Amino acid sequence: MYGLTERETALLRRLSPPWRIQRRLDAMDYDVEGAACRSPRRVLREGRVQCMDGALFAAAALRVQGHRPLIVDLEAEQDDDHVLAVFRVRGRWGAIARSNYSGLRYREPLFASVRALVLSYFESYFNLRRQKTLRRFSVPVDLARFDARSWMTAEDDLWDIPEHLARVRHFPLVTRAQVRALATVDARMFAAGLVGRAGHRPPSRAAKGRGRARGPGAAPRPAAAPARSRARRAPSPPAARRPSRARR
Repeated sequence: MYGLTERETALLRRLSPPWRIQRRLDAMDYDVEGAACRSPRRVLREGRVQCMDGALFAAAALRVQGHRPLIVDLEAEQDDDHVLAVFRVRGRWGAIARSNYSGLRYREPLFASVRALVLSYFESYFNLRRQKTLRRFSVPVDLARFDARSWMTAEDDLWDIPEHLARVRHFPLVTRAQVRALATVDARMFAAGLVGRAGHRPPSRAAKGRGRARGPGAAPRPAAAPARSRARRAPSPPAARRPSRARR
């Protein structure tokens, strides 16, 4: 089926209902550097994922189980993008995602629209300066358009798929006025979001006493320094946006 072996197909079919796909992804090593964009076949073999190939793996499993292989791109400012594999059950949307942040993963199929689904990620989508950074989301992209590319079984990296995602239509999630009024993330939610993050260590008592929430092992830096994302770089402004491999 779709170029997969019988064994691969059977394994993906057994990951039902969708929360079992999420558990499988969470059990894999997280590729912090985003060194590869693997096909679902490679993910099964290597047991290692980042955000993008995690979404591809989830979409492939959903497809084998009878869903359309849909993914949605989330765009952020002063932070990395993120990708969801989305699905519908009885007319309601849910999502599967692999992230280095605990709040950006599975969503039960409870949401009436893709926009409502994406909004459920807003409070948990922040950078290491505790800024809420989610701004836009894409139309759902059906990965069947890449069947000629053998996206489910390819041995080479699939960077052309995130490059396509960067070009499709995106919708604003918040207005400029709303962005100006945003609060920073509560310290408890910030700490909860970093649980399980690769390389994360809980802040020291001294850091807690100063009320500072910083990334693991970060050296002191001036308060005016630019915000740092998980990949230590910020995406281009919307007007000059370029495809990026940086993913959450």
